[in-house]
Amino acid sequence: MLGRSHRNVSGLSFLARQTWGPPRRGPARPERRCSQHPCAQRGRNGALHPLWTGPVPVPGGTRQSPINIRARDSVYDPRLKPLQVAYDAASCMFVWNTGYLCQVEFDSATEGSGISGGPLENHYRLKQFHFHWGAVNEWGSEHTVDDHVYPAELHLVHWNAVKYRSYQEAVTGENGLAVIGVFLKLGAPHRALQRVVDALPDIRHKDARAALGPFDPSRLLPACRDYWTYAGSLTTPPLAESVTWIIQRQPIEVAQSQLSALRSLLGSAAGEEETVLADNYRPLQPLLHRQVRASFQATAEGPRAQAEPL
Repeated sequence: MLGRSHRNVSGLSFLARQTWGPPRRGPARPERRCSQHPCAQRGRNGALHPLWTGPVPVPGGTRQSPINIRARDSVYDPRLKPLQVAYDAASCMFVWNTGYLCQVEFDSATEGSGISGGPLENHYRLKQFHFHWGAVNEWGSEHTVDDHVYPAELHLVHWNAVKYRSYQEAVTGENGLAVIGVFLKLGAPHRALQRVVDALPDIRHKDARAALGPFDPSRLLPACRDYWTYAGSLTTPPLAESVTWIIQRQPIEVAQSQLSALRSLLGSAAGEEETVLADNYRPLQPLLHRQVRASFQATAEGPRAQAEPL
């Protein structure tokens, strides 16, 4: 299990420096809450990636991510529009192993390839998508729903190309990023995901990359587009509080073999001592005074009364 290994986190440090500059440091993060699934929660807390087991970079803000979404406490907001998704498959460039993530990069200069509507005021252009996963099926997702943990989570990262000149500028800017979160649960094989899985043997080591060919990531989204949304942050350094999170209510099914393929990746470069790449999730952060809004009507297990006017 990665949490008990001596894994080197230089891959993440390199990625953070390359994209956002040197991280800042602050207090350690609180642990995941343990209620409905105590064994799984204790297990995931014990399997934390080395990045989160010592002093970690933090901006000292009040809207950090990920969070535990409590469906009953989320608020239905009838003003939330359906999310409009349109990606240019030809803008897909390559898949690579960052040493902390499996990430698929897109040409962020491609206009019109992105999302709008939903809680967003502008069009946000697709930059990349990546996965977080656990060493076992009992944990792996960054967000949780009513303390339920999924084995993996997909993040599609977009930047506000209307307000900012570049992705790097948007990362730390107000309303700079929008991230769609999709939970992965064990079930039937996912046909679109298999395209990515087939490329994983070529990026087994840190910093390795491989061509993926034209790929439309909307094929990774669930059929039901109900979502929760809240104001949050990046879950990797610099943990900038620039993210509008759009968490899909419905998970997608993936096969055990597809999860195993992610767990076959290494956090070490070729020629280095091999270390497993897994448990690459950040611990849960306190919601504090934030509100989680829902795009769907209340049910017995769903969101409560509609949101107050903003």
